[in-house]
Amino acid sequence: MQRRQFLKGLSAAGVLCSLGLAGCALPSTRQAYLVGGGRRAGGHRYVVQALNLDGSLRYELPLPDRGHGMAAHPSRPLAVCHARRPGGYLALFNHEQGRLLQLREADNERHYYGHGVFSADGRRLYTTEGVRASSEGVIGVYTLEHDHLTKVDEFTGFGLGPHEIGRLPDGNLVVGVGGVHTRGREPLNLGTMQPSLSYLDATTGEVLEQRGLADRHLSIRHLAVTADGEVFSGQQYRGSPDDFPPLIVRHRRGRELMPLGGTPLEWARFNHYIASIAVTDDYIAATSPPGNCYGLWHRRSGELVRIAPLPDASGASADQGQIWLGSGQGGISRLNTHGEETRFYSPWQWDNHWSLIGA
Repeated sequence: MQRRQFLKGLSAAGVLCSLGLAGCALPSTRQAYLVGGGRRAGGHRYVVQALNLDGSLRYELPLPDRGHGMAAHPSRPLAVCHARRPGGYLALFNHEQGRLLQLREADNERHYYGHGVFSADGRRLYTTEGVRASSEGVIGVYTLEHDHLTKVDEFTGFGLGPHEIGRLPDGNLVVGVGGVHTRGREPLNLGTMQPSLSYLDATTGEVLEQRGLADRHLSIRHLAVTADGEVFSGQQYRGSPDDFPPLIVRHRRGRELMPLGGTPLEWARFNHYIASIAVTDDYIAATSPPGNCYGLWHRRSGELVRIAPLPDASGASADQGQIWLGSGQGGISRLNTHGEETRFYSPWQWDNHWSLIGA
């Protein structure tokens, strides 16, 4: 991206803090850094990258193929990068040093769907997987010992095409089940798809609860889980291109799925797809790469605050009441506790998801 493009892309509230262009740093009360998948024009095309909060590169770690979701260990400097669906690998690495510890290939007749989550004690990793021939959903269960992941179990029986998985405060799991059978990335069953928000027992894999939306063309995909057990899910709409239903719902077990606010015209801005979701006590933020934007909602009321442009909007993370949003064009936006945005640009391009690591 050229200097003129950088300047043109800045918002009125933005600041220019990128390597070689300015040396300023965003305010931070502690050392922290962002870890996520990245893309390059040449050389190693796909990487895991870590950026300090002043926009400087901490490290980059080459990947064999495009990465997707990150699962950070709850207490150790470890993380897992999951390959983009239909993915062929998991990469376990030290997220402080950028050192690869294990590259695990998918099992025969299996592929990874791009997401995983550690148990609260960090001893197990749960990943979303699928049977290649049928897209039958599988939760792979792995033990972590001596910096090595070993598959010990699989949970099935909850639907087709699981995508993101989250851990609830009680230790059980919630899965965004897309309901779509695919060949590669080509959908094959849009007329009969059955998406759901599925809650599973983390020990046995038993289905504890499943909820679906009235419009079965809303494929449930990306999640955010709060400390008090509220779940937010972002959807991909697979129905008529002229329909624009709400793409984010909130849920607590035992209740109905409740959509966030917005008119059809406002939801049209997201171009039928929500990528990452981040939630604080006051706000909900969600990104849309095909919409080149992010949305911000009030947490309590669910009312839409604004939709703001962000080219190839991708990762979203929340920490200490602030929200960090990324862009495939190098943009990083910080939303403070009042929802006010500060934006800067760096030469490092982000992919779909990232994690904010507090050092």
